[in-house]
Amino acid sequence: MSHVLCCYSTYEFDRRASVSTIDLGGKTILITGAAGFIGANLVKCVLSEEKDVTVIGVDNMNDYYDVRLKEFRRDEFVNDSRVVFKKGSIADKKLVNSIFEEYRPEIVVNLAAQAGVRYSITNPDAYIEANIIGFYNILEACRNHEVEHLVYASSSSVYGSNAKIPYSTDDKVDNPVSLYAATKKSNELMAHAYSKLYNIPSTGLRFFTVYGPAGRPDMAYFGFTNKLIKGEKIQIFNYGKCKRDFTYVDDIVEGIIRVMQKAPDKVNGEDGLPIPPYAVYNIGNNQPENLLDFVDILQQELVRAGVLGADYDFDAHKELVPMQPGDVPITYADTSALEEDFGFKPSTSLREGLRKFAEWYKEFYVKD
Repeated sequence: MSHVLCCYSTYEFDRRASVSTIDLGGKTILITGAAGFIGANLVKCVLSEEKDVTVIGVDNMNDYYDVRLKEFRRDEFVNDSRVVFKKGSIADKKLVNSIFEEYRPEIVVNLAAQAGVRYSITNPDAYIEANIIGFYNILEACRNHEVEHLVYASSSSVYGSNAKIPYSTDDKVDNPVSLYAATKKSNELMAHAYSKLYNIPSTGLRFFTVYGPAGRPDMAYFGFTNKLIKGEKIQIFNYGKCKRDFTYVDDIVEGIIRVMQKAPDKVNGEDGLPIPPYAVYNIGNNQPENLLDFVDILQQELVRAGVLGADYDFDAHKELVPMQPGDVPITYADTSALEEDFGFKPSTSLREGLRKFAEWYKEFYVKD
């Protein structure tokens, strides 16, 4: 079952003169975190749109959440003859180096990471291993095996408790409120250093609250559904006053592919030294939703899909609670740079996205 609609196309890049256009056809593309939520959708979209392509997928298939989900995602693409799948961690330097030496990827998309704000409070070691050591291994491999473009996942969490909204990539992001956020900001700094020192074209993407079918069970919409179907109470933090810039996974994937095709160019400054071929963009829906409204739409779509009965008492299963450590009251993406440079803005409505999630959940989990 495929649930990604690939609709990217060739477009004009007007804002910057100093960019390199990359044709994905005929390329070898390394995608780490390939069995993850975004990674698997990206792999399928690349395979759908580019017939002459080789995808090297890497994922450690860990049990941070239900491994059956990762297996489900992986199984949707792993039997394609254009795919080579490697089970392992990017923190394994020997594995990373062997992949670069054998397959010589021209484009690298690093989506492998330990995700989750709350988990970083109780299991910090996992974040240092995957997000710092793992990303360092990717950068070193890109340094030693020239690549046309490194694209990597950052996060809206880097904005921390910034009061200014919407969040712009021009804002200072020096006040992370979780270790997860700190590791993502570290990735941006590391990528900039390697771009400057070794002229590696790199683009970081700050994702905003990604959701959709076969997503991560630790995300609110998925966790709420799991609890509701068991008759348990859901906790709505900050007494429901949180707002999130929910971004549907298809929009994220389209944004990634558009960015993959345009690498910051390698140019020298007036001093003759390379100007870092480096960029960072927000990918968000540019329309934050109140958490209580979000829950209301979710419950409507769960009833519509038959996940929950029409007479389900939602009020009896809601609990308004204080803010939790490491969380922020609002996320809101300024996507103007993405729109100007790539002619693209996420546009899937929350209702449309949650409807697709509810329908998938019914098929995957709810037995008739």
